[in-house]
Amino acid sequence: MIKSKRNFPNLRYFYGLIEWKLPTLNRRKLATSKAQTIEDLALLAKKRVPKVVYDFVEGSALDEIGYSRSQLALRSVEFNSRTLRDVSTVDSSEMFFGKKVDLPIIFAPTGYTRLMQHVGEPAVAAVAERNNLIYCLSTMGTTSPAELAAAVPDARRWFQLYVMQNRTDSLAVIKQARESGFEALILTVDTPVSGLRLRDLRNGLTIPPRIRLSTVFAIARKPMWWINLFTTKKLEFAAFRGWDKSLVELAATIFSPALSFDDVKWLQKEWKGPIIVKGIQSVEDAKLLAKMGVQGIVLSNHGNRQLDRGPVPIEILPDVVKAVGKKLDIYIDGSVMSGQDAYAAIALGAKAVLVGRAYLYGLMADGERGVEKAVELLRRDFINTMALTGNRNLKEVRETGAVLRKTS
Repeated sequence: MIKSKRNFPNLRYFYGLIEWKLPTLNRRKLATSKAQTIEDLALLAKKRVPKVVYDFVEGSALDEIGYSRSQLALRSVEFNSRTLRDVSTVDSSEMFFGKKVDLPIIFAPTGYTRLMQHVGEPAVAAVAERNNLIYCLSTMGTTSPAELAAAVPDARRWFQLYVMQNRTDSLAVIKQARESGFEALILTVDTPVSGLRLRDLRNGLTIPPRIRLSTVFAIARKPMWWINLFTTKKLEFAAFRGWDKSLVELAATIFSPALSFDDVKWLQKEWKGPIIVKGIQSVEDAKLLAKMGVQGIVLSNHGNRQLDRGPVPIEILPDVVKAVGKKLDIYIDGSVMSGQDAYAAIALGAKAVLVGRAYLYGLMADGERGVEKAVELLRRDFINTMALTGNRNLKEVRETGAVLRKTS
């Protein structure tokens, strides 16, 4: 039998194998550093926040069938691939209104962000600033446009608008966003009425949270979340300070069932910068908006939080790109939980993707550090996929393309 030749132990070699980095005593920081997927961050988030908060982020409308379909559709995308290309340098940057960002991934507008973590919107925008990305602030945010601009003055900021039933209220919010240096306006149009989110209804979600008997037990299980709630500024909607009723009642007051294409024309007169219309779910509406001269559209079903069983954005993306892709920018959102999901959308012709749940899981798991980790994972997977498919820039990604495989 062949045997290994034995030598005296090489102490220098053994010494070089030891990782001399001091272990961290911060268990949360350690857990975050070990996360390898957004799903890992979601599991950590579930341990950190009350059930009502986690359900608000994870849940969608009615039977949540649409969300499952969107996830399945994204995972059904098959990437075309080229070989024998020099991918030693990969450029994942994209231009938005004359300025470059490092990834075609945008922080989507999400409401009630300080409900997930007490710093909220400024923590997310700070990560966007450090990573040269764009952050979108929601009308339903817990930080006002002026407050966000003061907290992260150098971040690129877009503002998401719900056209309210009282148009004067909308104008006041638009004015503040303009004066606070927000460069683009995202008009959300898929909320003529509020979707039916059964998890939130069963949990009795309100802003601020009501103190019930069940809340007492929730405090015992998640004490740090509640301590942060009680020891920081009042949790409320920045645009609707003083509101103390349920989210359903608030939505009924804000969302306008009379919203129409005429409101887009009205907004074009009131806002002189770029306008992106979010919530488009058909080729026909995309064509109408292209004729109106808006700068972009977001193919979106609101993360399936409005209409259950509605169109899946990734499935209509190729047809919309074919119809209007040369006339305006096409963005997409919904169920993007990895860099490969983002790559799938870009390969099928999107300008960029908007992510919401992905960064909120990071925020709930570990605050600003958790959001940073989410970006790290999205970037890692996106750039790795670019290299493995032989694409050195986003133009090549779109030229190489992808295929939507049929799902059963």
